[in-house]
Parts: sequence; C-alpha cells; structure tokens
Amino acid sequence: MIGIPLTIASVVVAIVQLSQDRWDLWWRPVLLLLTGYALQGIGHWHEGNTMGEIILIRKLRGRPYVAVSPRYAGRKR
Repeated sequence: MIGIPLTIASVVVAIVQLSQDRWDLWWRPVLLLLTGYALQGIGHWHEGNTMGEIILIRKLRGRPYVAVSPRYAGRKR
C-alpha cells in the first residue's frame, strides 16, 4: 500500500532532479526506491507469497514460488 507509490515516486524524483541537473541529490531517489522495495518485501513476507520480480526469476530458473497467499487461495467471493 505504501511501497509501490514510493517506488513510483523514486522514478518521478529522479526525472525531476536530472532535468534540473541536480546530480548531487542522487541519494534521494535511491533511498525512495530501496525503501519502497523493502516495504513491498515485508508486505509479501507477511502475507506469505512471493514478490512479482522474484516470481519471474524463480519461474525462469524452474524454482518453486507462491503466487497467491495461501491464506487467500481457497477463499470464495
């Protein structure tokens, strides 16, 4: 809920800073990106499923992954 907007905000901040030639502030979009991915990782770990990027890597390597949290897999709507 918070990690994805932070990750997207890192791209926006990087574009704005680069358009203003602010190379000295490179750490701000990097910090936003790392924080966003960390929060996404914590959320996926808490739910018990695998992050999308990790699913792609595991799928390509033939490794097991959990696409849908076991808690929600059998739930009927």
